[in-house]
Amino acid sequence: MLKRRVEEVHPTPVDMPGVQGVAMRLLVGRKDGAPTFAMRHYTVSPGGHTPRHQHNYEHEVMIMGGTARVEYDGAFHDCAAGDVLLIEPNKMHQFVNAGPQDLTFLCFVPVTFDCGKPTPGS
Repeated sequence: MLKRRVEEVHPTPVDMPGVQGVAMRLLVGRKDGAPTFAMRHYTVSPGGHTPRHQHNYEHEVMIMGGTARVEYDGAFHDCAAGDVLLIEPNKMHQFVNAGPQDLTFLCFVPVTFDCGKPTPGS
């Protein structure tokens, strides 16, 4: 069994086009021997956002703190702590911090897609 605390994992700034004020902690992933899913913890600073993007694998998200305006497949949704989301494959999506405090969420992704390619950030 693997046991660790979120604060023990160093946050890595997400450095890619379309991102502002986002850091990720890979809580459980391929390097830990996870055979199927990776667990990631994101922090989005006030005024920050993830890239507007899509990919051919699903992910599940649980908002842990703060408020978000989530774009999903052309519609916008206000989300807050306790909300759980399914982001289906190939759907355009983006998370925007809509509040004055950090937005935090857990994001679960498969460790591989397309017959064995490593999922980014897994």
